[in-house]
Amino acid sequence: MDTIASLFSFITTPVSWVIVQFHKVYGALFGPDTGWAWGLSIVSLVILIRICLIPLFVKQIKATRAMQTLQPEMKKIQERYKNDRQRQSEEMMKLYKETGTNPLSSCLPILAQSPFFFALYHVLNSIASNDTIGVINKSLLESAQKAHIFGAPLAAKFTDSSDKVEALNSSLTDVRVVTAIMIVLMSLSQFYTQRQLMTKNVDTSVKTPFMQQQKMLMYVFPVIFAVFGINFPVGVLVYWLTTNVWTMGQQMYVIHNNPTPGSKAQASYLERLHKHVTHRGKVTRRRDKVIIKAIVAKGRDRNEHERKFINGLNKAGLAAQPDGTVIKSESAVAVQTEDGTPTTAAAVPKRQQPKRQTKAQRQSKTAGESEPKTSLIKDEPEDAVSEDAKPAAAAKKAAAKPGTATRSKAQSGQRKGPQRPKSPSKK
Repeated sequence: MDTIASLFSFITTPVSWVIVQFHKVYGALFGPDTGWAWGLSIVSLVILIRICLIPLFVKQIKATRAMQTLQPEMKKIQERYKNDRQRQSEEMMKLYKETGTNPLSSCLPILAQSPFFFALYHVLNSIASNDTIGVINKSLLESAQKAHIFGAPLAAKFTDSSDKVEALNSSLTDVRVVTAIMIVLMSLSQFYTQRQLMTKNVDTSVKTPFMQQQKMLMYVFPVIFAVFGINFPVGVLVYWLTTNVWTMGQQMYVIHNNPTPGSKAQASYLERLHKHVTHRGKVTRRRDKVIIKAIVAKGRDRNEHERKFINGLNKAGLAAQPDGTVIKSESAVAVQTEDGTPTTAAAVPKRQQPKRQTKAQRQSKTAGESEPKTSLIKDEPEDAVSEDAKPAAAAKKAAAKPGTATRSKAQSGQRKGPQRPKSPSKK
């Protein structure tokens, strides 16, 4: 670990300086030697770092969604060049370049905060070893060693011996109980964050290997944090637990307000947006306009949830515009009823279809209305019928409705339709 600490020694001074500045503020409120002062200083350090990493987090979201979209194309390339690894890599890089996607963008937040993590670890380890570091002088070092969080010193670890823990004015039981609880909370928060991403914010219409990888990481990451957590000081566990909680809340906000297209979160979001727009009759928030504009621009490429949203607006008499606004559609133009009351076309009752009659009712109606056929055209010879009368007779025959006088009553015991000729042997 000394080698890793030396690599990040350039950042230990800024990290220790930020902690000391926060400690001055919280020390004035809770006391300079309390666990609250030093613990909240570490929490504030995490919040400050994560606020600075928000642009990288936005880039991570875009990169993750782009990778999800490219998974079908990547799978085709892998199957096409499965025997040629070099050509496969070239085609992959070409695909990334054409779409402007960087696979490493999804790891940027973790990579960016790694130096701060190791710097904080080195600072707390120096406090446990009674060594000054950065701007933490001897007086601040003694104050940090006196600080306890629920009875556990900031610099104590789960694997420390009883002698080392007693030197920090604590007991081994308190240290192991506090560290065990924090490790469990850290693993559970990591698991819930990953599960939330898999169950709510993934396009379920496309089954790709990327989903299987994410599902595997959902179970592997908590185990990794639990294994390495027993070697982390209490202060580092505070840092990492705060990071996980921040990530979980940040992801919940993104899923709620900007979900992945085709996911369950998008269905919930569009349902809320539909209620809001139909209630007000317009789009009031800029974020909603951006979402509606993107849906309209897709055209026939809309997914099931987006088509349902557009159809719901049409049924409510509204129409989404290319600029993201919503206006009243032609189906909502006011019409006048017989009593002069204005209403909408959606409120006009639909024309009811006549009830379907049974076979017995149709046969009885046919029997009552049937009349013997009388046609002067058939009685006359064919040459006596004029050329002008033939088209008229054909038109009259075509205009005759089924079930009226043109259909003769079926004889008793005789099957309707063309009869099968009897065989010569029965004559």
